[in-house]
Amino acid sequence: MSDSPAGEAPQYSATRLQQALAEDPRTTELGIKVTVRPGHVFLRGQVMSAGRRDKLAEVVGEQAPDLTIHNEVRVAEIGEPQDEETLG
Repeated sequence: MSDSPAGEAPQYSATRLQQALAEDPRTTELGIKVTVRPGHVFLRGQVMSAGRRDKLAEVVGEQAPDLTIHNEVRVAEIGEPQDEETLG
């Protein structure tokens, strides 16, 4: 018996989960890497806010409720430019 969603091979369930993240209106994320291991799913990448990162885990949890989610997605740090840029 497989620990992957619906008994799928890990590479197929990872693809399905990436597709869900891309298509779900709460996330619409294309740049998140999904890796499935027995009993676990790992999310890696970068998003613009902590809320967005939390939504990724929410969507994956709905699609693969039997897997433990390891949300390793980082929140991008966006700051003001340090120096004024001169265009000439």
